[in-house]
Amino acid sequence: MSVRRLADEAIQPAEFAFSNDNQKWAEAKIAEYPAGRQQSAVIPLLMRAQDQQGWISRAAIEKIAQMLGMAYIRVLEVATFYTQFLLKPVGTNAHIQICGTTPCMLRGAEAIREVCERRIHAEPFHTSADGTLSWEEVECLGACVNAPMVMIGQDTYEDLTVERFEEIVEAFAGGNGKSVRPGPQIKRQFSAAEGGATTLIERPTAERTRLEFPPPPALAAPAVAPAATAAAQAPTTPGRKREVPEEAAPALEEPKRAMKVSVAKAEAERIQADVAAKADGTPNRAMRENATGSESPAGKIGGGKAPGKKASGKDSN
Repeated sequence: MSVRRLADEAIQPAEFAFSNDNQKWAEAKIAEYPAGRQQSAVIPLLMRAQDQQGWISRAAIEKIAQMLGMAYIRVLEVATFYTQFLLKPVGTNAHIQICGTTPCMLRGAEAIREVCERRIHAEPFHTSADGTLSWEEVECLGACVNAPMVMIGQDTYEDLTVERFEEIVEAFAGGNGKSVRPGPQIKRQFSAAEGGATTLIERPTAERTRLEFPPPPALAAPAVAPAATAAAQAPTTPGRKREVPEEAAPALEEPKRAMKVSVAKAEAERIQADVAAKADGTPNRAMRENATGSESPAGKIGGGKAPGKKASGKDSN
C-alpha cells in the first residue's frame, strides 16, 4: 500500500467552508458528544467535507481542526490513515477502490484491476479521459466471504466477475451508477451461502419445545451392614467400654497387627551389611582423589582469593 499524502499545492484550494446546510449539520453533530469529547466528531466532519467537495483538501483539514479545537497534525493523521478519505481530486462520477488483499486476490482481484487499467487509466489516482472515473487499490474492505469486491463511494459491490464489473463501470461512466444494486452481484443474501440458506430453514413456531430440566431424584439412605447395626444397638454396661467389631468401625482405631521384622533382626542385618562393606567409621576418600573445584588441591591455593588483591582479616594470618 502506497504512502498517502495530500495533493500538490498547485491544486489545493485557498480556503474551505461548509455550505449552510452542512454547517448546521456539523454543529449538530458536534453537540451530540459530551463536553470535552467533541473531537470525536472528526471522522463524520471529514466525511461530510468530502461529500461536499469531492475530496479532502488541506483547507478542509484546517477548517475542521479549527472547529474542533484540534491540532492540524491530529486531523491530518486521521485523514491520511483511512483510505475512505480521498486526498486528491478523483472521478466526478465514481472513484473505484479495488480490494487487493489475499482473499480477493485469490478470487480474481487481479482481473478486476486490469479492467480499471484498460477502461479508466493505466495508473491509479488518474482520471479517465472524460474525467468521470478514477481508481486505486486498497487493503481489506471487510467482505472477504464475498470476494472479489470493490467500493464506490460508500457502497460495496461484491461477488464480481469481469463481465459484471465491466457493466458496473459503464453504468457509472454514463452517470447511471444509482441503477446498480450494491452488495452481492449473484443470488446471495449478504454473506449467506451461495444458492440459498442451508440451515435454520424451518419456520419458527410459538410452541415451546424446550422442556424444563427435571430435578434429580432424592438419594436413598445408605444400607447398613447387619453386624454394624447389631453392634450399635447392643446394650452396654455403665463404666464398661462397648466392644465394636473391627469390620464395623475401621476408622475408629486401626487394628494392631504383628510386625513383619523385629527390631533385633533389623539391627543384625545392618551390622552384617557394614561388615560386608568393610565400614569402620572412617570417611572413604577413594572417590575424592581426583576431585575438582573447591575439593581439589588446586581449589585451595591462595585460599580462594582473587589475584592481585591482598588478604584481610584472619585470611592474612
